[in-house]
Amino acid sequence: MPRAQCPRCTRPIERCLCALIPCLASRTRVLILQHPSEVRHALNTARLAALGLSNSELLVGEVFESLAALIQQPGYRTCLLFPGEQAQALLAFAEQHSELPLLLVVPDGTWRKARKLLHLNPLLAALPKVVLPAGLQSRYRLRKAPMPGALSTIEAIVTALNTVEAPACFDALLKPFEVLIEGQIKAMGEQTFQRNHGKSDASS
Repeated sequence: MPRAQCPRCTRPIERCLCALIPCLASRTRVLILQHPSEVRHALNTARLAALGLSNSELLVGEVFESLAALIQQPGYRTCLLFPGEQAQALLAFAEQHSELPLLLVVPDGTWRKARKLLHLNPLLAALPKVVLPAGLQSRYRLRKAPMPGALSTIEAIVTALNTVEAPACFDALLKPFEVLIEGQIKAMGEQTFQRNHGKSDASS
């Protein structure tokens, strides 16, 4: 019989994260487009991000019929957080258009699935692309990064908001994420974790 789940954070009731999820306001609006394969992922970090940000929205799908209305909201300058040849630094983009807050569109999925979202939604692919600063280190110790500087969705969103809205800090969003990772490590056992994921960070 399946365990009862919290309807909000979707974690098992006995491991509910809701008490750790903040409610943070941001000038930047965050639109997360989640590939359906991520919904039941054990570490659904996009959902945690959306729950913790009042000016955010999470949509699940592959083809988004209402995308035009979602990305053309009055009063915002829209950009897509995604690498590419024409991508520019997020902060530089924000400073060029400082008169308007950003609408930051964030695809959520593996790199292959994220690229598929762009392929299936031409309006998405046509958006100005922005990237985070180089040299970032993920705290996602349960998954090997596909490339240097790759972050989980919630880490990418926190980094983006910290970058464009400094001195405001959005690190509180990471608290449930870190507790979730610690719980997963504890469940698998320290020896299994070290064997599969290398040395654990004793300082974390």
